[in-house]
Amino acid sequence: MRALMLAGPGYVRAQDKPASSSGSAQIAKAVGTIKSIQADSITVAAESGGEVTAKLMSSTKILRVPPGEKDLKNAIALQAQDLQPGDRVLVRGQASTNGDGHRIIITALAVIVMKQSDVAAKQQHDRDDWQKRGVGGLVTKVDAATGAITISSGGMGANRSIAVHIAKDTILRRYAPDSVKFDDAKPAPVDQIKAGDQLRARGTRNPDGSEVSAEEVVSGTFRNIAGTIKSIDATNNTMTVQDTIAKSVVVVKASPDSQMKKLPAEMAQRIAMRLKGTAGGGSGDQPGVNGQGQGQGTTGQRAAPTAGGARPGTESQAGRGPGGGPGGNGPPDLQRMLSRLPNSTLADLQKGDAVMIVSTEGGNSDVVTAITLLAGVDAILTAAPSRSASTLLSPWSLGAPGGEGEAAQQ
Repeated sequence: MRALMLAGPGYVRAQDKPASSSGSAQIAKAVGTIKSIQADSITVAAESGGEVTAKLMSSTKILRVPPGEKDLKNAIALQAQDLQPGDRVLVRGQASTNGDGHRIIITALAVIVMKQSDVAAKQQHDRDDWQKRGVGGLVTKVDAATGAITISSGGMGANRSIAVHIAKDTILRRYAPDSVKFDDAKPAPVDQIKAGDQLRARGTRNPDGSEVSAEEVVSGTFRNIAGTIKSIDATNNTMTVQDTIAKSVVVVKASPDSQMKKLPAEMAQRIAMRLKGTAGGGSGDQPGVNGQGQGQGTTGQRAAPTAGGARPGTESQAGRGPGGGPGGNGPPDLQRMLSRLPNSTLADLQKGDAVMIVSTEGGNSDVVTAITLLAGVDAILTAAPSRSASTLLSPWSLGAPGGEGEAAQQ
């Protein structure tokens, strides 16, 4: 069996010939998640949309592979009764359609399975690894010829430069313009990374944390919005925000993946005091490269995500010591502080609320999708009006990098 991908298209036809056949029958492949299980078939919710029914025959090979494997050498044979809803599968076999011509039916020659529990364990492992060995920040310089990228990493304290070194085997991915999900990030060469992008990398750091030999890099262009809510449309899950950075009105969509929090007044005041003190000490806010420069995530050297794009409940570089390890005398970790706050919804917001938002760049500059939104930030905007949202908030999806990743290759 040639290399297949569990992270590939949801449904494709391929001009393969099954090993047991001398004919020219088309072989179909479907990738997705098991939705339901019947006595002699499974229903798969395909990544590309729709459903595929996979008929299980006595001759169907069912193989379990761990996330991260690139071939079937370590595959374990399963029985049909071992399959469960939520398991990720690649089905390969001969395709037909049902009577109405809509539902795809595949008589399965093979079913490659990643158990839901295995994927969850791998995702947790990778989250931990991104936390321990990850850095993140705003790209300030790219040398594609030497594979060196300089990022500015900060948070609630002073920014510092980190050199990220790219090698031939470094995995490079880039976020889609209208997506907040890591799973939608696509392979992209280093020359697509540009100054002003947000970047995360994980790999081996030197002792003082100023250089990283990257094993994996994910980058993207994100938009920073700061201003007040003009109106809320709960029916369409949108709000209209007067963006004081871009000097325009923007419609912000709230998706199920959007992280929304509301700061208590006392916490906002504490953060504002720290930011104001940092700025007074010469390491705080400066205007970005385009005036205030933050309309499209291009914020100059002052804007950077918390390193590693820390997920809620994880430790960002902002709270680490000089060598990147826990402890040290770094500023408080805002992401950990926010993780303790209850999640908010549009119903918790109202007209006139001050918000800071990191969003997708979007194909339409007037409509974006929120990745992270922080309300109750009046004091922060007063204390540090040029501080970009991504300086304080993690401009990354709630889906952790590395979940399935290249493990999906079989």
